[in-house]
Amino acid sequence: MPNHTREPSLTDVAARAGVSPTTVSRVLNNRGYLSQHTKDRVAQAIDELQYRPNQIARSLLGQRTRTVGVIVPTVALPFFGEIAAGVERALATRGYRTLLCNSMGRTEAEREYLDQLRGNRVDGVISGAHNDSIPEYATTQLPVVTIDRELAPHIPNVRADNRAGGRLATELLLNRGSRRPVLFTSTSSTRNLREAGYREVLSEAGIEPLVVTVNFHTPEPERSRQIHAALDQHAAAIDAVFATDDLMAGTVLEWARRAGRRVPDDLRVIGFDGTEAVRRAMPWLSTVQQPIAALCETAVQRLLGLIDSGPSNGPESAVPPAELPVTLIEGATT
Repeated sequence: MPNHTREPSLTDVAARAGVSPTTVSRVLNNRGYLSQHTKDRVAQAIDELQYRPNQIARSLLGQRTRTVGVIVPTVALPFFGEIAAGVERALATRGYRTLLCNSMGRTEAEREYLDQLRGNRVDGVISGAHNDSIPEYATTQLPVVTIDRELAPHIPNVRADNRAGGRLATELLLNRGSRRPVLFTSTSSTRNLREAGYREVLSEAGIEPLVVTVNFHTPEPERSRQIHAALDQHAAAIDAVFATDDLMAGTVLEWARRAGRRVPDDLRVIGFDGTEAVRRAMPWLSTVQQPIAALCETAVQRLLGLIDSGPSNGPESAVPPAELPVTLIEGATT
């Protein structure tokens, strides 16, 4: 019988289950063929003894810690909060723990977190942060998967079909009668696929695009002040706004209320993301909804596949992004 004055050991579990310590280790690490009867006996012994494997010791032996690092800008933003929660749920169902890191939009903070995660010997990393110039990702031996972020050709990127979403939003505004829709987005570049969809639709309609950038890392109330100032500047010229996140769309609606612009008669507004939190707060907002649960599930599947097979670095192993379909939700704002 084990000594109950100390934590039970793997040897205690083996004795209770009537198997060898090696068999217990194989069950814990899911290695090799084992009968269901043996797995059940070991599981029952673990439960009876309340045995907790020493994760640090296992990592030092080169075994898995069954821990994954998740890096996001901040869970205070609804989209990233729901991404973090969804990834954690998907990992937990597979017996993995999550170490959550908020980069707060700072490149140096993300680099420090990545170094800490390596030090904690996590099995892999899922990154949804939006910082640039982090070369460590391209060289790390850790399996890495990103959500809505391009890091390196060999790092799998799971994202919504942003270009199609940009097209859907812009087409809806034009179909509702708008002829001067402005795009509000975080950064304007060829990598911004929501912007690309917006520009494509306007080009096909012979309409000149108007793009305003307000970085989503800008803290409140400065972010709202910049959005209001840009709307004041272009008020006379625009009749619709496509905001590439719902919080920005909400700020546009607040400006419209203050400016006496009737929505949707004088100004049509559509956002992007469609998180549960914002849908509850603003159920009337038209938006392009991302499949958040599917994004999380796909990212976890991709990462665990890399953990099982080992990452492959280099441009020769470039992998195309996994793009998941979006859903157009029309509300009272269009």
